Amino acid sequence: MEVITLLETNSTFFLVVVGLFSLLVGSFLNAAIYRIPIMLQNEWRSECQELLGGESSSENVQNSQPFNLFVPRSQCPHCGHMITALENIPVLSYLFLRGKCSSCKTGISIQYPLIEVFTALLSVFVAWKIGFGWPVLAALLFTWVLILLSLIDAKTMLLPDNLTLPLMWMGIAVNYFSGFVDLQSSVLGAMFGYLSLWSLFHVFKLITGKEGMGYGDFKILAAIGAWGGWQILPFTVFVASFLGAIFGILWMIIQRKKDSQAIPFGPWLALAGFVAFIWRDEVVLAMTNYFMI
Repeated sequence: MEVITLLETNSTFFLVVVGLFSLLVGSFLNAAIYRIPIMLQNEWRSECQELLGGESSSENVQNSQPFNLFVPRSQCPHCGHMITALENIPVLSYLFLRGKCSSCKTGISIQYPLIEVFTALLSVFVAWKIGFGWPVLAALLFTWVLILLSLIDAKTMLLPDNLTLPLMWMGIAVNYFSGFVDLQSSVLGAMFGYLSLWSLFHVFKLITGKEGMGYGDFKILAAIGAWGGWQILPFTVFVASFLGAIFGILWMIIQRKKDSQAIPFGPWLALAGFVAFIWRDEVVLAMTNYFMI
């Protein structure tokens, strides 16, 4: 009780605790970014083999070994060295090891400390913006899942259902208890978020014969709508489309390619949705004034 009172009354202590805990969350996100796509591939392979009646093989036996977010232990992909607890301290271990494996001295990707620091900084900002109380726990969870979805999509072009759908239902559940918006706005946000991109997808496919986006994009927008209400959806779609188009053009210039290529849309939806969620009142007012002009 004394700790809770201190968290409530001392904003500096509250933000420091959030920052330190979020460093650990960032470390967990690093593992999830790598493991979740592999878990999905193993699951899909197993389902396909079961459907086709495939016989077991050495590869199947290998894939049957437990592989999830916690098992097996993290190890160096080059030499197989098992990462110890002391080598897994967020940021500090990377600095102490000078960015190299303690066994084979192979370089460790800078991605790991960057994601840890980014997660911590963004979490501290969310905690500062919302303040102490149960809604900040929900907002932090929303933020962490958006980070996870964005990075998985950026690396694999996947937005897993086992992340997007629970995120949507959690948004509705949080707002059932008057977390951020009223329940009606939350439910309509989930409905309109999904159906808006679903409609655009089918219209685009009917006109061009091509698929302009993935079904995961529908679901992440539905989740954003469930958390922030239907009112933030126009801003989210417009800003995400604008940023995605700019990035796509710059990427084609950098790659020196004339033909268009698929780029992940999820990170831009997550970024725009996060901004709209955090500055909801300002965004809704600005969009209302814009459409009334």
